[in-house]
Amino acid sequence: MIPAALRARLEDALGDRIRFDEPMARHTSLRVGGPADALATPAERGELAALLLLCREARLPVLFLGRGFNTLVRDEGVDGVVIQLSRFRRLEERPGGCLRAEAGVSHAQLTRFCVERGLAGLEFGAGIPGSVGGWLTMNAGIGEREMLHVVREVEVMSPTGCRLRHLGRGALHFRYRALRGLAPGSALLSALLAVTPSDPARVRAEVERLLEKRAASQPLDVPSCGSVFKNPPGDHAGRLIEAAGLKGERVGGAEISSVHANFIVNRGAARAADVLALIERARRRIEEATGIRLEPEVRIAGRGPCA
Repeated sequence: MIPAALRARLEDALGDRIRFDEPMARHTSLRVGGPADALATPAERGELAALLLLCREARLPVLFLGRGFNTLVRDEGVDGVVIQLSRFRRLEERPGGCLRAEAGVSHAQLTRFCVERGLAGLEFGAGIPGSVGGWLTMNAGIGEREMLHVVREVEVMSPTGCRLRHLGRGALHFRYRALRGLAPGSALLSALLAVTPSDPARVRAEVERLLEKRAASQPLDVPSCGSVFKNPPGDHAGRLIEAAGLKGERVGGAEISSVHANFIVNRGAARAADVLALIERARRRIEEATGIRLEPEVRIAGRGPCA
């Protein structure tokens, strides 16, 4: 709960770009999650910097949220301020075989930009939901192609909003579905991504091939958060879950997808607690059968015990 005086200061700083007691089910792809104390969508860098400084001075926790994919917010909600950089959508080609994409650029916007201009190298992201900021945070990718292979530098704002830095590829610590090494509370503002001039028809054909493959193998017609578990070394989480007979398993309105076992879908009126129960059931069953402890890929946020 944010005190009234602090609410007033936040409203003065952001106007209608901040909402209080905002249900996170409206902002996550699984359509579950309790209210955040506040949800802010700053318009530009100066406004974001002022917001971060105010949060630091008031000791308000900050959580950055992209387009709500790969994130499960607990039913109890989120303390502090959830910040979405959805208004940061600038996208432009730069000299030297690269483009600059701000954090709020969507996967569809980026793919369309590359197809129209005949820029190859980012086709692997076709259909991976979310925004550039989320892709960076999760080191998004498929197979052997991930963000780490195309990022030249990122633009980062310090947790206090007082400093902007451009970090080159060598200063970044990408891991499997993670970017490590940034100070907690840092804001990823944009990235410089490597591309190669190509025939637009060839880029489009590869994008369409990957979109068709994704549509045939994933439950895209119902709310989900994407892959729930990281693949263990030498295996696939989906294969292990399917082998354990868990496809179609349900708790409340949540279900382990019958299309792809590493997806949990919302069949209607699911709660975060239902999803968490299925996550724990799958982890326990796989560990009992194989000794492998599956690690969640989905980010679990909000009030409650650690995952």
